[in-house]
Amino acid sequence: MYSIIDDLILYRNLKFEDTIREFCSLNKDSVDTSKTIAKLLEVAGEYGLDGNLWENVLALALAYNENVYSKATEIIGETKGSINTFALHDFKIFKDLFHFVPDIDDELLDAISHYVGNGRDSKLVNTRVRDRILRLSKQLSSAKSDEEFKNIVTEFYKEYGVGKFGLNKAFRIEESNDLNSANIIPITRVEHVYLEDIIGYDIQKKKLTHNTESFINGKPANNCLLYGDAGTGKSSSVKAIVNEYYDKGLRIIEIYKHQFRYLSDILEQLKDRNYKFIIYMDDLSFEESELEYKYLKAILEGGFGKRPENILIYATSNRRHLIRESFRDKTETDEELHSRDTVEEKLSLSARFGEKIYYGSPDKKEFNGIVLSLAKKHGIDMDEKEILAKANMWELSHGGMSGRSATQFITYLQGQK
Repeated sequence: MYSIIDDLILYRNLKFEDTIREFCSLNKDSVDTSKTIAKLLEVAGEYGLDGNLWENVLALALAYNENVYSKATEIIGETKGSINTFALHDFKIFKDLFHFVPDIDDELLDAISHYVGNGRDSKLVNTRVRDRILRLSKQLSSAKSDEEFKNIVTEFYKEYGVGKFGLNKAFRIEESNDLNSANIIPITRVEHVYLEDIIGYDIQKKKLTHNTESFINGKPANNCLLYGDAGTGKSSSVKAIVNEYYDKGLRIIEIYKHQFRYLSDILEQLKDRNYKFIIYMDDLSFEESELEYKYLKAILEGGFGKRPENILIYATSNRRHLIRESFRDKTETDEELHSRDTVEEKLSLSARFGEKIYYGSPDKKEFNGIVLSLAKKHGIDMDEKEILAKANMWELSHGGMSGRSATQFITYLQGQK
């Protein structure tokens, strides 16, 4: 059966396309009215929607559709050329859809138009983006002209981007049956840590932000290795960087070393987008028997293909040289005749990170400063000397002096209230 969405030029293969088609064909004689409404309710539950469900679904379809126009305007904004003529054609259709009213029971129609959600967060996008899509829905419903409708959508793409990369800041790799291709899956619940939350390490944070800002601004930037003692804030610093620069188009993709065979495919999927991507490897290290580091070496430097300019690699590790070394590597009594070549191959991986930032464990004074700062931040009402005495006892049995043990100690005190 013909539907108005068949006339769309750019916005083909819409998200929820079947539901949109079915809703457009509803009338009082429809036998599948309840099934179509049930689909709307399912979307509402997954995305945490409320308000006009029909308009919300259309707004979601626009927010997720990756096409020539939406990808051209993500982060950058309004573009020039004939593509705007085709976009305006499609937005006229969407504008008509926003004002479509099916001929169904008034009570059901009212419930769809004034849906009240259950107050739960979205399972598929973070709350801030979900709220922005709901605002987009209301703005588009109030658009007075096709041109205004187009401008509203374009501004959304400029501010948030389009599709999964636009609506999420962090991603993970889901392995597929095809060993050469990767599924990039959004992480919807990201820890809200910022650089100001990390006490101390000002020099380290400055180096990291300088490198990241150069990258975001299109200037030369290096792959970055954060190494040093455990619990010193290496991983938190990378998370903070993404939270700080998300609104400037920065995204992060977390990958584990057993997934390194997908690196080439990941780069292929990301290279033509207007975002800046950090491929993030946490707690990176290799044992002598593990050869996955060879995939990483080829991507960092050494392959024929040039790494896309919108991609950097950030890694954290407790080892500066990443690959475990033994004294056997340095002796000439081993079965391997060219032992120096073995050592050089292992050291060459670390050397391919142009920016290396060391995070050392805090001394006594620094540790106490971290504890007191965290106590103040979290409203711990306790004498300063008592807090430090308890903190010093805590670190002796909880891995020594580090930002992590200080945080765990403050969490313990909060639990005692």
